[in-house]
Amino acid sequence: MPDEQPRVRLIFVALLLVLLLAALDQTIVSTALPTIVGDLGGIAHLSWVVTAYLLASTITGPLYGKLGDLYGRKKILQGAIVLFLIGSALCGLAQSMAQLIAFRALQGLGAGGLMVVTLAVVGDIIPPRERGRYQGYFGAVFGVSTVVGPLLGGFFVDNLSWRWIFYVNLPVGAIALSVIATAFHTREVHTRHAMDYLGAALLAGALASVVLFTSLGGTTWAWVSPEVIGLIVASVLLVPAFLLVEARAREPILPLSLFRNHTFSVTSAVGFIVGFALFGAVTYLPLYLQVTKGSSPTVSGLQLTPLMGGVLVTSITSGQLISRLGRYRMFPIAGTALMVVAMFLLSRLQAGTSTWVAAVFALVLGLGLGMVMQVLVLAVQNAVDRSVMGVATSGSTLFRQVGGSIGVALFGTIFASRVHVELGKRLPPGSHVPKTINPAGIKHLPERAHAAFADAFAAALHPVFLTAAAVSFLAFALTWLLREVPLRRSIRPGEGVEPQRDPETIPA
Repeated sequence: MPDEQPRVRLIFVALLLVLLLAALDQTIVSTALPTIVGDLGGIAHLSWVVTAYLLASTITGPLYGKLGDLYGRKKILQGAIVLFLIGSALCGLAQSMAQLIAFRALQGLGAGGLMVVTLAVVGDIIPPRERGRYQGYFGAVFGVSTVVGPLLGGFFVDNLSWRWIFYVNLPVGAIALSVIATAFHTREVHTRHAMDYLGAALLAGALASVVLFTSLGGTTWAWVSPEVIGLIVASVLLVPAFLLVEARAREPILPLSLFRNHTFSVTSAVGFIVGFALFGAVTYLPLYLQVTKGSSPTVSGLQLTPLMGGVLVTSITSGQLISRLGRYRMFPIAGTALMVVAMFLLSRLQAGTSTWVAAVFALVLGLGLGMVMQVLVLAVQNAVDRSVMGVATSGSTLFRQVGGSIGVALFGTIFASRVHVELGKRLPPGSHVPKTINPAGIKHLPERAHAAFADAFAAALHPVFLTAAAVSFLAFALTWLLREVPLRRSIRPGEGVEPQRDPETIPA
């Protein structure tokens, strides 16, 4: 389709912008939170600025995937972008912490669609054999946003205002919206569908319970508090209820038949474990740099640039090789193997370890990560029927997000329990272990106490990264179960954008 290539590339650039917006807003707020609290107050509700966005985007992902399959992805994607931009504008205008949290939730409702529908659209317009190199750029966007987000947040706070963290989305989103409106052509399909409202409600409730107790447990609420216990009980009850409803639904929000597809099941399990290990462990790399090396938040972000570089290199390179060779199975195997090595190396970090050594370890982690994330999405899209492309894509993304939420919670518990033990061993006799510990306060401690804190923090991170290495090894073992399904070289003419059954695609 030579005449179509310029249009496809134009759409792809717009999709990259859309994905960048959603990915950046997961991390860009972090460095601005102290300034936001100073301006709006409400420090007790600080964590909800992040949690509201995460919760809303996680819950709506599967719903967007299903709606895109039923009604076509162009309108659904446009609606998600508009909702995201409205939320962004309102966040910039917020006059209180309660308003900001509510508008962040609105922004998250749109962001859930940006991620899921964008990845599904690529599955619609680009043949599987060529899709590897395109999705490699998506992987690079995720890697860049992880590091660039906090840096951009710090830049806007220092030079403009924290409100520009949200305002910057408006021109970029408007460009993407106009390109999609003009270049992305679809055919209208007028079919009556039976929307699975009960399944959607149960899934939203189950995901909300899981995300809330993993995000807020041990921080906002104690692990044994009535709130956390209630959320855990709700999770245990809602998940089986959702499965029962889905087994009987006419058009389920997440078809259980997908789990009978070998590729979907394996990639979902690997994605969950990779999200668990990655997001749980990488959370603590900036903390290590700030506490043991005395780096500022902005400098610690710059010191993680090798992680981003590794993701960029292998995401793009593996995508190019997949398109050239038509094979993808080797990349998740190699990527998860590198993750195991990187996590083990990170578990060896000491307070006296050179920053350059830590940067090399982060580079190894990035190199592994770049060969895993988007390749899993490619494998899923190649192995399911196009009529369920959206829900398969959203399911793959969902398991990674939930794994990340649980990983952050578990590793937080491990770290918190170890750091006080290690401090007790190292602090001078008679010293008091403070209940709240932060990098800025540690930097101004007397030299002997500062050294004790630095050594204790490094030692407390050892079990965190060792656990991540063990979990990553489980992902490595599972990748060997992934089957090499040949990548198709074409999509049928005229069928690139609407949900239709394709006989060349393996049924779910």
